[in-house]
Amino acid sequence: MAIAVSVQREAFDVAAEYAQLRRDNSADGATAMFVGSVRDFNVAQSVAHLELEHYPGMTEKVLREIAGEARQRWQLGRARIVHRFGRLDPGEDIVFVGAAAPHRQAALDACAFMMDFLKTRAPFWKKESGPDGERWVEARESDRDALRRW
Repeated sequence: MAIAVSVQREAFDVAAEYAQLRRDNSADGATAMFVGSVRDFNVAQSVAHLELEHYPGMTEKVLREIAGEARQRWQLGRARIVHRFGRLDPGEDIVFVGAAAPHRQAALDACAFMMDFLKTRAPFWKKESGPDGERWVEARESDRDALRRW
């Protein structure tokens, strides 16, 4: 499982994802993870739920490329990205990014890199629904700024 990617409708189990990164893996002394959840607000507007669409096949390909680039840059033993699609309510987990590496900084940097690229490059389309109606969500300038550091 050097690189594993999953785009799925169903919820994921964070503990199981962590265990998968660590399974039979004594070479990597550091494991870093990021779990993102749906918020009940965005840019000072309430969010009742979020709907994510994606381009099947293309999305998985892009996520594998992102994880592969991270693995090359930091010589990771393993990288894992899980991203959900469909309707999600506030508080539900939406994304899991994990990296296992020989050392802590490599694992931490790889997770940050994967999230920064995922936020701006992965082919997902997000639509928020709230009391003011529906709105499509676009990448923020802060997301693009974060990407530029790499």
